[in-house]
Amino acid sequence: MNAPAVLGFANEQYHQYVINRPEYRAEYGHWQTVVLPAEFRINAVHASLLRTGKVLIIAGSGNDRRSFDAGSFKSLLWDPAANTYKRIPTPADMFCGGHTALPDGRLLVAGGTLRYEALDGAVKKAAGTMRVRNESPEAAHTFPKGTVFTAPDGHAYVSTAEVTVPAAVKTGSGERTVVTAGEQHVFVEAVTPGGAYVENSPAQYAIKGLTGADARNLYGMADRMTLEKQDFQGIRSAFEFNPDTELYEQVTDMTYARWYPTLTGLGDGRVVTVSGLDDTGQILSGNDNEIYDPTRKTWSKAPDRYFPTYPSIFLTASGRLFYSGSNAGYGPADKGREPGLWDLEDDSFQPVPGLRDPDLTETSSSVLLPPAQAQKVMVLGGGGVGESPLSTARTDIADLSAAKPAFTAGPDLPAGGTRYLNSVILPNDTVFTTGGSRDYRGKHRSDLLKSQVYHPDTNTFSTAAEPTVGRNYHSEALLLPDGRVVVLGSDPLFADRADTEPGSFEQRIEIFTPPYLFHGERPQLTGAPATAKLGGTVTVDTPKPDAVVTAKLIRPSSVTHATDVEQRSVALDVGARSVGGVTLTLPGNPDLLPPGWYMLFVTDAAGTPSVARWMHVTA
Repeated sequence: MNAPAVLGFANEQYHQYVINRPEYRAEYGHWQTVVLPAEFRINAVHASLLRTGKVLIIAGSGNDRRSFDAGSFKSLLWDPAANTYKRIPTPADMFCGGHTALPDGRLLVAGGTLRYEALDGAVKKAAGTMRVRNESPEAAHTFPKGTVFTAPDGHAYVSTAEVTVPAAVKTGSGERTVVTAGEQHVFVEAVTPGGAYVENSPAQYAIKGLTGADARNLYGMADRMTLEKQDFQGIRSAFEFNPDTELYEQVTDMTYARWYPTLTGLGDGRVVTVSGLDDTGQILSGNDNEIYDPTRKTWSKAPDRYFPTYPSIFLTASGRLFYSGSNAGYGPADKGREPGLWDLEDDSFQPVPGLRDPDLTETSSSVLLPPAQAQKVMVLGGGGVGESPLSTARTDIADLSAAKPAFTAGPDLPAGGTRYLNSVILPNDTVFTTGGSRDYRGKHRSDLLKSQVYHPDTNTFSTAAEPTVGRNYHSEALLLPDGRVVVLGSDPLFADRADTEPGSFEQRIEIFTPPYLFHGERPQLTGAPATAKLGGTVTVDTPKPDAVVTAKLIRPSSVTHATDVEQRSVALDVGARSVGGVTLTLPGNPDLLPPGWYMLFVTDAAGTPSVARWMHVTA
């Protein structure tokens, strides 16, 4: 009776022997699992590499309603080199916000969670969107959270957030004077539970506490109050994380609340912010995109364009933004799914045709293939909209440098249909892909314990060592300065194949050491300037200059929901070699090489990279 157990133990022992042999590691790489001390374990929903080499891991409430209700929001700063950990005070629920690195190395974090979803049957208080109107042109008016709105039948509803209603706008004069009321929305819910508070007809609502002219000029309008399912709701808050003080610093709020937004850095240092669910749980319509100016720390209107939530939007060398079609989670199946090039100057949109399985782009992965000069974006895997069980093994590549950009077929993913795949650019101009699941959120125990490396030069995949931890929803992966890859998070819906036991958030971290680090001596960068200018030339120190074959600047990742639009690898021209040094020249195009902090790697003829040196690229 003990034979199967003995056999299983023997097989596992032999497996460990095989995967730890030098020959195996040199061909497939190696995984190690990191278990953090209990007091530092958090639900890794967001991860960003900072210019200090530390990784900021953001949980916020971590998809845990109990933490949200308790106001317990978490961030962790992890130093992989020293293997040290530090809890960071987290001033708002940044769970499911957006983030990107700014030119000075700070991390902009915008949006997050105002309210958790309530499914059908779980909603106890009738609720809906209240459009608060101000017919007075004299001044804006702010109403605190908890403001009471009273329907004509006397039913009362309270606001769940503070809302500021702009003043009315008066145009013309005399008999031609026109006053357009200012308007802002806020989510409200009935003061008590029960179906009696359901309102199915539009109505005007009085605001409690107002008298005289204010009572006439300020009021609410709502179409319905229902007990229907309520989606997550976003916040307007924005913060910059300072890698020197290791603290969040609040900046001006966005105009619109966002949950599941994408933030993409521009060549001039600004950040375009799109999509998300607002503070009533509705997906933003597309006329609410914003641009953040890190110099003034203010937000301004961006051109109109609708996208599903967490759209993968990349800055291209032309200055236009490429939407690959990849997205994560919310939005109708027939709107905003078409890939294309978006011009912020004239708000034009050029569709990029040819993507196969176009209805299976949700929870797909997209990556700007190395080197960035090639201007090719790869879409990998994906699934159907919402909780669809469908997934695809498709990979397609968009050549954005062509006169008529279009997708062409890439090789199928070796593991078959895959959602939530993470893709990481490596210093040897390949792309490491790992994890994912075949079904929605790993249902039916469908996590794929597979990894592979994509080779752009041959358009093929090669096998990599298998991870031991499944990764699906809420997972991330990023490149470290020493050339390894760290993989975090995963939030399966169920724990068993029958989908009867609730899943739990995966708090173990895995580190993948690529095969190139088992090929013997690696090149060394013993010195490099801390700053370099676009189009400029720098000399870096290395004891074996003739061994340096390539050099590249890799932008640090800022990733969530398998979405990482910031990582890019920009090739540098390798010039003259001298005793102990190599001359490198940077591209001059800020849309190809956006100003900011980068990891500088050099590689030898075998593709083995050095440990990176941090370099600040300036205009």
